[in-house]
Amino acid sequence: MASLVRHVTIDCADAYALGSFWAAALDAPLHEDDHPGDPEAVLETPGAALLFVTVPDPKTVKNRVHLDLQPQDRTRDEEVARLLALGATLVADHRNPDGTGWATLADPEGNEFCVERSRAERG
Repeated sequence: MASLVRHVTIDCADAYALGSFWAAALDAPLHEDDHPGDPEAVLETPGAALLFVTVPDPKTVKNRVHLDLQPQDRTRDEEVARLLALGATLVADHRNPDGTGWATLADPEGNEFCVERSRAERG
């Protein structure tokens, strides 16, 4: 049998704080054993878990791997607005007048991720 992806691991300065941002973004709770100051935090989501690990070195360049989010119950633009209100920043706007494209955002520690159109918007 082939291997399965158990976690997508994200190095960060504050595992609990960044995990809390992603918990709000993905509407999924952090593991019940995770608390402020912990060196790791786990967010269980359908498909694969996100594991946040505190490391001493800061992020210095563009991510080589990133998450692509597809809203389930709102439009891409509504999701972008919601994530910006949670503390994300807009890095690049690739949304087109015809509704295609995506928005590239960064989480509070600068890790890039994209927000695509919802399934309903794709028709």
